[in-house]
Amino acid sequence: MNVDIIEEEENPMLHRTDVRFEVTHEEATPSRLSVRDSLAAKLNKDSKEVVVHELDTKFGMRTTVGYAKVYDSPGHARDVEQDYMLERNKIAADGEAEEAEEA
Repeated sequence: MNVDIIEEEENPMLHRTDVRFEVTHEEATPSRLSVRDSLAAKLNKDSKEVVVHELDTKFGMRTTVGYAKVYDSPGHARDVEQDYMLERNKIAADGEAEEAEEA
């Protein structure tokens, strides 16, 4: 899987960078988590700082275009993102993060 950044836009008010990217893949459309991990590696970020919002693969094509938000820290992601989007990207919400740290 090869990830290419198409566009990056800084959003300092929300402590993030909005990223449009293109993924070239050999098999079926890759999972959201594998794309998130590959994008995080490409941007030298922790995978918990990357929230993939959309992945769009045209029928029969081996490229997927997507949109993600790359935060300065996982805490900023938890503060801004909705719970369902955090759950899709396997990032613990505020209460769950505190429970995990205490355990």
